[in-house]
Amino acid sequence: MARHLITSAIPYINGIKHLGNLVGSQLPADLYARYLRSRGHEVLFLCATDEHGTPAELAAAKTGEPVADYCARMYGIQAELAQGFRLSFDHFGRSSSPQNHRLTQHFAGQLDAAGLIAEVPERQVYSHADARFLPDRYVEGTCPNCGYDKARGDQCENCTKQLDPTDLIDPRSAISGSTDLEIRETTHLHLRQSALKDRLLQWIDSKTDWPILTTSIARKWLLDGDGLQDRGITRDLDWGVPVRKGDQPWPGMEGKVFYVWFDAPIEYIACAKEWTDAQGRPDADWERWWRTDHGAHDVRYTQFMGKDNVPFHTLSFPVTIMGSGEDWKLVDYIKSFNYLNYDGGQFSTSQGRGVFMDQALSILPADTWRWWLLSHAPESSDSEFTWENFQASVNKDLADVLGNFVSRITKFCRSKFGEQVPDGGEWDEREGLLLADLATRLRAYETAMDAIEVRKAAEALRSIWVLGNEYLQSAAPWTTFKADPAQAAMQTRLGLNLIRLYAVLSRPFIPDAAQEMMDALGCTDWSWPDDLEAALRTLAPGHAFTVPEVTFRKITDEERADWQSRFAGVRT
Repeated sequence: MARHLITSAIPYINGIKHLGNLVGSQLPADLYARYLRSRGHEVLFLCATDEHGTPAELAAAKTGEPVADYCARMYGIQAELAQGFRLSFDHFGRSSSPQNHRLTQHFAGQLDAAGLIAEVPERQVYSHADARFLPDRYVEGTCPNCGYDKARGDQCENCTKQLDPTDLIDPRSAISGSTDLEIRETTHLHLRQSALKDRLLQWIDSKTDWPILTTSIARKWLLDGDGLQDRGITRDLDWGVPVRKGDQPWPGMEGKVFYVWFDAPIEYIACAKEWTDAQGRPDADWERWWRTDHGAHDVRYTQFMGKDNVPFHTLSFPVTIMGSGEDWKLVDYIKSFNYLNYDGGQFSTSQGRGVFMDQALSILPADTWRWWLLSHAPESSDSEFTWENFQASVNKDLADVLGNFVSRITKFCRSKFGEQVPDGGEWDEREGLLLADLATRLRAYETAMDAIEVRKAAEALRSIWVLGNEYLQSAAPWTTFKADPAQAAMQTRLGLNLIRLYAVLSRPFIPDAAQEMMDALGCTDWSWPDDLEAALRTLAPGHAFTVPEVTFRKITDEERADWQSRFAGVRT
């Protein structure tokens, strides 16, 4: 049994996330966590809400709530939606937690002691209309790289280029919309990332098994142009982690907070302490996952994220970890994703474009979305959600292949043998060939899941479902029954055991349907089919079962047309 630490990029608190956010981090992370648990490994799966920075303040201002109240309310909503999509976090934390405050301040003190923090006078945007400095996301304008006219002062959402507010063309205040801005000088702390450039490059180059998407983005930031730049880690905001050197004041930094992208990744670690604190457990229980000097040396740490988050997780957060001089666990593998687009455009939280998590659950069960999103995960390139493709995939894969198999074999058994596993008959050549085919496809499934190749895993799983239908068509127990009821009983018994096999293998993708299948079979044995032949004999003659309701219903053309119209791209 191995130990696996898994983190998903933590979602911003500013509103309900869309399906593109879900498939770019949390959902594939959940798939992997569920799979590893099913194989018997010890897993700690952590996520949290990212509650600091400009998005939280702006969103709270729009609702008229104090920012702390807004974040608490939205945390509850995001936690409920995560549960709705069956995301199996061991803990879902908050970056505003006291644990993250203390740990962020601790890291800052360590980095300063190591000479990796510089106090730098900066030219920053000041808004006369708002009577305040405007940190990055409080400034909007036109991107100098691609011309997108709604770029933010930290990053262009369109081309993903990282920016400073002073880079923007025709800048305006995101608070008031005012263009009455000037540049004033203020002092901020900078993380001296450039000092660790060579160490970072050596570390990145050692990750030969990482996705090309991950390493290419990291190397671009390290080597293109002037190479890796130092980065400001403080902001003039009211909401955030107050700037301190550990537990000591930081002279000259009064009234400032740490930049959200400095404290947010640290929440991965703080989240683990939140987890143990909530259960009244000692620090040793979380430190064994994060401190290599306290037992984390044998942990494999995997991160999941969209490609826009890669620079911070391959460079800035590792600088924080390495630069601290302490024995913290560095990531072993970063699984990054491209973008899922929506019907010819982009999903966008800020623009309210696309299908959002609450809307999705209001019209169809979580498993339907989980299957489509994972089987179309944007791994090698951007992918696109269209209602036509969604309808076709759900109807074919879930209803026609898996659901049809479960329905046919259980209903046939009930009609000929009653609601119990029938006795009689022995495997023949056909069953031997099925076992061999299943073994081959199971190996392909396990290989893809071990490598976190999500689409390949979905294809392999579907091919395993298909084998059941092909076997039923070939064996035709309804025909066999007329001449040889015992042989038909064996074929039916094997079919019922295939349902259990499908439930076990499908659980990481479609956990509710898997549970429904197991409940119908009256089975609680979720053991992985390491011995495939034995697995196909788990349900013995006489074992009672019930015929489940329709496991998956088809999406009608009328429903698809209605949803296509209702979710035309702008959330109201």
